[in-house]
Formats: sequence, structure tokens, C-alpha cells
Amino acid sequence: MAFSDLDQERIRHSIREAERQTRGEIVPMIVERSARYRETQYRAGAGCALFMLSALITIEWEGMSWGWQATKAGWLLLTVFAAYGLGFWLGTFDPVIRILTSNERMAYKVNLRAHQAFLEHGLHRTELGTGVLILISLLEHRIEILTDRTILDRVPPETWKNMLALIQEGFRKGNPVESLCQAITLCGDVLSEYFPVGPTDHNPNELPNDLIPG
Repeated sequence: MAFSDLDQERIRHSIREAERQTRGEIVPMIVERSARYRETQYRAGAGCALFMLSALITIEWEGMSWGWQATKAGWLLLTVFAAYGLGFWLGTFDPVIRILTSNERMAYKVNLRAHQAFLEHGLHRTELGTGVLILISLLEHRIEILTDRTILDRVPPETWKNMLALIQEGFRKGNPVESLCQAITLCGDVLSEYFPVGPTDHNPNELPNDLIPG
């Protein structure tokens, strides 16, 4: 999913405004997928090969032979291997991956990608431990909000569930940028309640105010 320069600027503006009254640091990130899911290719390949072999055997058994006699077994094997290759290729497409991969595995992979990104982009190095990552993984249709320990200990989990629902609803309705900006604003409101900027506090911008592509 591509965001225009205008979309990027709207997101940056939302982050700046959200962080103005809090020591929290909000980082949105969007990735095409959180894993390669190579096992899906093998499953799709094996499925296509098994289907083709079963079809050829059935055709022979019913007397509708296409010439798959023992003398032409090589052609049968070649056809089965070709079917495997076709399935292997189909296993790279997002819809096939979603069908052949369990929800539990996709949830695990998105959570793992979020933890990796949290460390890669330095959210764990904020001065007060107030980093928030909003990771959107497109293939899995999943969103992960990951916070530093300081926030996790103080902010109720239901707060983040509401933000997840807000972003998911926006994607379903075709308004991803609007919903993401609203979630960032809501995140800023929450952080300003628990981690406000005092009248004499210095409020440095510790992390970039950009949507990070993955």
C-alpha cells in the first residue's frame, strides 16, 4: 500500500501534535507482510501435486485414459512435478498464504515483527521508556501496538484495544490514513494523561515523526 506525500505529511502532523503535550514517542510502521511464510509454498505445491496425481489415477481407473499407461509413466511424473511447481508458485500470493496459514501463526509472526521493529528503530531507548509502536501488517490484516514497559505497567490494556479497533475499522472502510491519524491522536491523549509535559520540563523529540515503511 502506497501513501502519497500528502498522506505522509498528515501522519507527521498528527504525530507532532500528539507528542506536543507528552513525553511519549509514537512511531507508526506499515509492512507488506511480517514473514515470508515459505511453508505455504510447500503446502500449496504438495496439494496441487496430490490433486493432479489423484485426477490422473481416477481418469485411468474409470476407463477415460489419456494414455497414462505404464510405458508413459514418465509423462505422469512430469505432470505431477509441474503441478507441484504451479502450487509452489501460487503459494507466494497473499490470498493463498492467508488460506493455508493459521491465524495463530500469523498473529505470532506479526507480534514477533513488532518486537524486532521496536528494537531496530530504538523505541526502547527513550529517556523515560515511553515509546509506542503501531505496526500495521497488510498481508495478515493485523495491527500490533507495542509499548515500552513503563507504559505497559500504567496504561490499561483496554486502551490499546480501542485503538486497534479504530484502525481496523478505517482499513475496512477504505480510510486507512484517516483512521491511523485518529489513532495517533488518541494515543497522544492517553500518553499526555499518564506522561504529561510539566511547565518546566524539556520535551525533546527523540524519534522521527515519520511513517516507517517495512
